[in-house]
Amino acid sequence: MTSRLNPFIYFGDTARQAMEYYRDVFGGHLAISTFAEFGPADSPDANNVMHAQLETSKGFTLMASDTPEGTEFKPGTNMAVSVSGDDSADLRGYWEKLSEGGTVTVPMAKQAWGDEFGSCVDRFGISWMINIDQPRQ
Repeated sequence: MTSRLNPFIYFGDTARQAMEYYRDVFGGHLAISTFAEFGPADSPDANNVMHAQLETSKGFTLMASDTPEGTEFKPGTNMAVSVSGDDSADLRGYWEKLSEGGTVTVPMAKQAWGDEFGSCVDRFGISWMINIDQPRQ
């Protein structure tokens, strides 16, 4: 079982262009999912990026998304640290410790993409996202 830690960048509505640029810079494979793939196709965010992930041959992982309508976008505070993987015990332990004394922004729960996910701001003001991979059927 493994876990990985990597940066996650929020964009106003330029995540696709930015991630394609980073792919050109670093190389690698880029996977992009839109909000429409996991919610209403007629939402204002339908064509925006819900999740983008760049994996490079050098072992770099960079994730990003567009900020959904109704969520404040503030450049300079648009970074988070993502910890993901399939080691449920370790990841739940990280979640408990990071969220203790901080602010839970998304409670740990099963999400539309099938994984368990939660996000919080720790007691030092750092944004964290924990994603526990679930077996695919």
